[in-house]
Amino acid sequence: MIWAGAAWATAVLLRHGIEDVFDSSLQETAQRLLPLAVLDIVGREDEDVASQRLGAIRAHDELLTYVIRDDKGKILLQSHAADLAVFPPYEAPGFGRTATHRLYSEEALQGTVRITMAEPLAHRAQVVRDVQIGLGLPILLVIPAALAAVLLAVRRSTRPLRAFREQLETRSEKDLGPLVSDELPSELDPLADTLNALLRRLRAAFEAERSLAANTAHELRTPLAGAIAQAQRIRKETSEPQIEQRAADIEATLKRLTVRAERLMQFARAEGSRLRLERTSDLRAALRVVVDDLRRGMPREDRVVLRLPETSVMSDIDPDAVGIVCRNLVENALRYGSDSCPVEVTLEPDGLLTVSNDGPVVAPEALAKLADRFERGGASACGSGIGLSIVSTIADRIGSSVALRSPRPGTRSGFEASVKLPIASEPKQTASS
Repeated sequence: MIWAGAAWATAVLLRHGIEDVFDSSLQETAQRLLPLAVLDIVGREDEDVASQRLGAIRAHDELLTYVIRDDKGKILLQSHAADLAVFPPYEAPGFGRTATHRLYSEEALQGTVRITMAEPLAHRAQVVRDVQIGLGLPILLVIPAALAAVLLAVRRSTRPLRAFREQLETRSEKDLGPLVSDELPSELDPLADTLNALLRRLRAAFEAERSLAANTAHELRTPLAGAIAQAQRIRKETSEPQIEQRAADIEATLKRLTVRAERLMQFARAEGSRLRLERTSDLRAALRVVVDDLRRGMPREDRVVLRLPETSVMSDIDPDAVGIVCRNLVENALRYGSDSCPVEVTLEPDGLLTVSNDGPVVAPEALAKLADRFERGGASACGSGIGLSIVSTIADRIGSSVALRSPRPGTRSGFEASVKLPIASEPKQTASS
């Protein structure tokens, strides 16, 4: 807009300059012609001078026309293309204007010989238009090209900034690593350094919280085990029913606290530990260990049914993480499922782990919240409320998700949870079983 305004102002000034040049030319031509006309008229033999029209030597457009008159208005001399209707009566030397022409008048011999020059205003306007068009057309072409060049240059120069912004947009709340800022403009390096320093402080704070939870849960193991043993000893040594019942309640409470501490340790591991390894291992082996361990504390081994593919399912996920996922899903199914039907644990060759159980249907609004922290399957549920949240955290960190369905596909009851575990895409060092 500034450029266009400057061009318009230049065109206005140029028009006034052109007017001055044309006026000067008109005046100069009249002052040159008048002495020559005086000599011609004075040198004529006949004193009664008749009007004379100069002939054209070669055909051309005569833009400047003139007439020479005496003090009585009689035409003494005129150019060959002069139109007498254009020339008004002589008034005084100087410039004048009609509706169609610009005029200049001059006189000699004490006002007895007078010349009037006329130039069409249309000619001047055409010249001004030609100059303005010549000035404006390049601007009309240059401004869009300049804008396109500026936009291209800005987009090219801000490409590293957009990449930096995309790094921030794609970061999850669990990814607090430093941002790559090598290609940023030097003016933005302090901003990137400050942001990375903030991420380091946040990561240190979160790691301190996870470490506190994990260490606290670990340190509680021994005193809790000792307290449970003391409660069990009281139950055996006392003969009073009330004391025995109180000792049993204390033991149950301590066991729940032990389970909660174990879940806190698993949660800290899910959020902070490395879940993908440089080596691969068979997922079937980790699942067998977990299911066998769970079966030892059950009255019936068929309470949990394990279905595995015949061929190895190799993955680079940490076997401990697989165990945490499987244990939480199975314990959740045992806690909320029907006692009359077994819990089915199935591993597909593509790494899909599914745990299903029979039982009442979970409402859709409750199903959507089950993976949240401290969310239980019902008001009377006795679980810790973080089992599915631990599974969801591990799934998120390995690039997967937890799918919860109720009822089970193909049935009208039950509950199913599935997680897609990563499968090794290329050969890695295989862990010994």
